[in-house]
Amino acid sequence: MEEELLQITKLEEAVREILILVGENPGREGLLRTPHRVAKAWEFLTSGYKQDIKAVLNGAVFTEKYDEMVIVKDIDFFSLCEHHMLPFYGKAHMAYIPNGKILGLSKLPRIVEVFSRRLQVQERLTQQIADTLYQTLEPDGVAVVIEARHLCMMMRGVEKQNSVATTSAMLGSFREDERTRNEFLKLIDSKLV
Repeated sequence: MEEELLQITKLEEAVREILILVGENPGREGLLRTPHRVAKAWEFLTSGYKQDIKAVLNGAVFTEKYDEMVIVKDIDFFSLCEHHMLPFYGKAHMAYIPNGKILGLSKLPRIVEVFSRRLQVQERLTQQIADTLYQTLEPDGVAVVIEARHLCMMMRGVEKQNSVATTSAMLGSFREDERTRNEFLKLIDSKLV
């Protein structure tokens, strides 16, 4: 607890310094509590560093004779670009083909949450999600596709507000079998519900 308070205090000091460096007055009425609010926000936005993926999955692996594709799509996520520390956000779609083990469905979005609450690049985020599923379940295959909008491209630099970055990681049967990969891509593109 004492370590967390020290971290918040140090973050607050850093935010005050940033405010001064950009030409603001941290003593101005509207900014008095800003360092504390920003520190608390950053604590939340980077909480993935403090989470152990094994503890998050919490033994939710079950033996099951199901061997068809399991897909969870349209998982909303928010992350911070490690290059500019600006948000990127979008949807993650993931699938696996079980090989005797399944994972509780609610754990799939939790995997996304743990890794997205760290400073990231979209490519690494995609691969970390895929690798975690693959190592945890040892399935026949894993597929992850992430579609995201990056404020570092929208607010600064090239200023392309409508661009969407798409990354994928295909492991096992999703990489080796074009029909399996195409079935996944078709299913995440469809609106069945």
